[in-house]
Amino acid sequence: MAQYVVNWILLGCFYAAIGVGFSLIWGIMNIVNLAQGSLIIIGGYAAYFSYTLLHINPFLCILVSMVVGFIVGYIIQYLIINRVIRAPILVTFMLTFGLDLLLSNVMQAIFTGGYRSINTTYSSAAVNLLGAHIPLLNVAVAVIAVGLTALLSLFLSRTRLGNAILAVGMDREAAQLMGIGVANTYALTFGIGSALAGAAGAMLAMTLQFSPIFTGQYTLFAFVIVALGGLGTPWAALAGGMLFALAEVFGPLFPGFGHGPEIGYGLEIAIAFVVLVLVLIVRPNGVLGRPFYS
Repeated sequence: MAQYVVNWILLGCFYAAIGVGFSLIWGIMNIVNLAQGSLIIIGGYAAYFSYTLLHINPFLCILVSMVVGFIVGYIIQYLIINRVIRAPILVTFMLTFGLDLLLSNVMQAIFTGGYRSINTTYSSAAVNLLGAHIPLLNVAVAVIAVGLTALLSLFLSRTRLGNAILAVGMDREAAQLMGIGVANTYALTFGIGSALAGAAGAMLAMTLQFSPIFTGQYTLFAFVIVALGGLGTPWAALAGGMLFALAEVFGPLFPGFGHGPEIGYGLEIAIAFVVLVLVLIVRPNGVLGRPFYS
């Protein structure tokens, strides 16, 4: 059982990293960014090539991926999405879906669909505690994921720029009357959300394999994580990630489902989606959701 608890905590923190940027963009801009999975994979490639070509430390590669993600996200928002920001949500929905297809296919054309990962001398380092095998790299990734969530929360609540982002998310017209540049704030918000996606991509490259064919999967995961946790605080993404991981790791252990490793990855994810439906029935705003991102 100790191993399941360890797997749950580590996986939940990683899922939080996947969902927190998606949560920011959705909560502030009311955009369901279907290109989030592509931004995560772009972050993975940025980290991978920074390590293999430039020999940058994998943990510093996370910063590289965040910079790349911010630049890509800022440009996409400022030049493309900003032109339809006031359109019905279906328009931005289809636009980001098209962007996801474009980005994923460009990555497949350039990098092929082969699996990549960052392998270091300490990738397999682990300790055994109370009968549980604990990969140290995954622990470091979990700590960084929680740290990024905390930093985003502090940025939004304690800085002038963060307060401006929150103000735009609450009431765009009122914020504009107070002198806040809405277009630049939206681009900054999308850039920060993309930077967080880049960080998640770097963590993915450090702990698992990645490929452009996974863009849709990670967009779906981000959506489920945010739907479970709710909009209203970055910590909701952590709550959603932990709940999603809880269902995935422990769901197969319940009577009728057999033992987790025997039933396969697909059914484990299906169980997690059942939990999503149940949570939305009981609490439609998510576990920690509030009406506004504040």
